[in-house]
Amino acid sequence: MRRTITGFSNPTVKAIRALRDKKHRRRAGQFLAEGLRLLTDARENGHLPRQLVMATGRDPHPLLDELEAAVSAAGGEVIETSRDILSKITGKDNPQAVAGVFDEFDTSLSSLDRSRSGIWLVAQALRDPGNIGTMLRTGDAVGAGGLILIDDCADPFGVETVRASMGAIFTQQMAQARWGDFLVWLRRAEGQLVAASLRDAVPYRGAPYAAPCFVLVGNESQGLPEEYETACDLRVTMPMRGRADSLNAAMAAAVLSYEVLAALDA
Repeated sequence: MRRTITGFSNPTVKAIRALRDKKHRRRAGQFLAEGLRLLTDARENGHLPRQLVMATGRDPHPLLDELEAAVSAAGGEVIETSRDILSKITGKDNPQAVAGVFDEFDTSLSSLDRSRSGIWLVAQALRDPGNIGTMLRTGDAVGAGGLILIDDCADPFGVETVRASMGAIFTQQMAQARWGDFLVWLRRAEGQLVAASLRDAVPYRGAPYAAPCFVLVGNESQGLPEEYETACDLRVTMPMRGRADSLNAAMAAAVLSYEVLAALDA
């Protein structure tokens, strides 16, 4: 179905705009993504929006035509509206010419296939949506199976996280769990849990990594709780040769992931 919306007070506009709020996102079980590249990545990975919102006066593009045709064929809704209304929906002064409303994914541990990759990323209590988005991008870059969020993390379906992922939210599997549930799931099959740590740690270069390797990083300001670190199979340390005493959490995950990738490919 295709229709045009011209009013800011339209109920559909209000409903889509509300997806920027976590409470409404959870209630609807949906999230908002914007930009032709990101929505194309979604389509190529088997995810189509329920609603496709396009700005009138947009530049023509064959990928947008393909996206619109795919959404229509799947029974989704195509909406045309002004750039001003699209700006109200996305919260950006200069919005992309297209946005989409997607159903949230299954984020249970049981949905994961650990045989998918030799590397997985795990984040505990990350509060910065940008860090979660960056870890999703890192996971995509190293061919990780996905990202597992432990305890109380920022919303992985928030607008800021989705933007920061640059489309990787559609290429990576993702799960959310409490620490105890994660450990039970992890120990049911093969899996090496590795943490960046200072506690009885070995140098990250040349450490004995084994697939599937689950790379664990902790909260941005507090790091990992001691009992979480002691539960790991391997703890590694990265040299800090300047004034900083640690790397950004997402950056640490990236550095460590590439070292694991090199070790597993050797």
